[in-house]
Amino acid sequence: MKRLFYIGLLAFGLLVQGPVHAERLKDLADFAGVRDNVLVGYGLVVGLDGTGDQTTQAPFTGQSLTNMLSQLGVTVPPGTNMQLRNVAAVMVTADLPPFSRQGQRLDVTVSSVGNARSLRGGTLLMTPLRGADGEIYALAQGNLLIAGATAEAAGSRETINHQSAGRISRGAIVEREVPLNMNAQGNGELELHLRSADFSTAERVVTRINEEFGNFVASAVDGRTIRLFGPQDENERVRFMARVENLRVTPDEGRARVVLNSRTGSVVLNGNVRLHQAAVAHGNLAVSIDTRRGVSQPRAFSPGQTVIVEEADIQLTQDDGVLNVVEGVDLMEVVNALNALGATPMDLMAILEALKASGSLRAELEII
Repeated sequence: MKRLFYIGLLAFGLLVQGPVHAERLKDLADFAGVRDNVLVGYGLVVGLDGTGDQTTQAPFTGQSLTNMLSQLGVTVPPGTNMQLRNVAAVMVTADLPPFSRQGQRLDVTVSSVGNARSLRGGTLLMTPLRGADGEIYALAQGNLLIAGATAEAAGSRETINHQSAGRISRGAIVEREVPLNMNAQGNGELELHLRSADFSTAERVVTRINEEFGNFVASAVDGRTIRLFGPQDENERVRFMARVENLRVTPDEGRARVVLNSRTGSVVLNGNVRLHQAAVAHGNLAVSIDTRRGVSQPRAFSPGQTVIVEEADIQLTQDDGVLNVVEGVDLMEVVNALNALGATPMDLMAILEALKASGSLRAELEII
């Protein structure tokens, strides 16, 4: 029963969704150029309670601190062996949203790159955040927020949650803006990019936009890109884009797909999966190894020694595989047919691959 319940539960989230309904266009597509930019920087966290980097194993931490102190007018004599336990080298990452302006605050994530045991209670010193072009776009600094705690005593250590990474809410200030010209040609032309390429959905989007604004406003370039001809005036163009984003379109359900996660054993099927009639037999093979330890005792007054002897008992068992007919024209029938096999999720992966190879499973297999 647990096996049947598990497989049925995998499809439950898809079953409860029911038929596909009209969705806002802003949930299906993005305007070209409206995108985030990733930022990254290298910095130092100070004020740790003896949980920082061990400089003998992470020498770059001491080098970074020496360079920073020199910029602040403090000279460290060459060859000085600084035993730093309250400092940690970190990488700082952030996302720069579109239309960001100078002075805007960003959230940052701080992650240890050395052997610091915990960043709890630390303060990030001013860290430049650079873009892909090497230019500085933001400066980060502030106190870290790390959930959980760590306790140590008598050589034992207990940790709750991850202590080597944390966040600083509104910890970075934007110093440089990313130029964004959505109408580079000056004729009001815009592009709308579907998040999932699909010709049917693209055609429906074009039809819906032309119904709202008139013919020849929208045209599909391919299965992902839709070209729009909007107003040239900036104020009118913003209003036009807002109206386009709030139009409701019913997306196509897409191709039948089965996703297999080989690491976790998860199996997910979408609503378009179909099974043509096939007969399946699947038997489980189990290997059991039992090791027993015994003692070999020599005779009294003999030169022999007492030794430990290990004996292994290996058993191989295989369940009987019975042919079962599987067939399904909708998702519920497919789930019932697979449940009837009584297979575990890992066995189900092998069965689905075999059904795909035989031509019975009409769906794409995606292994992640």
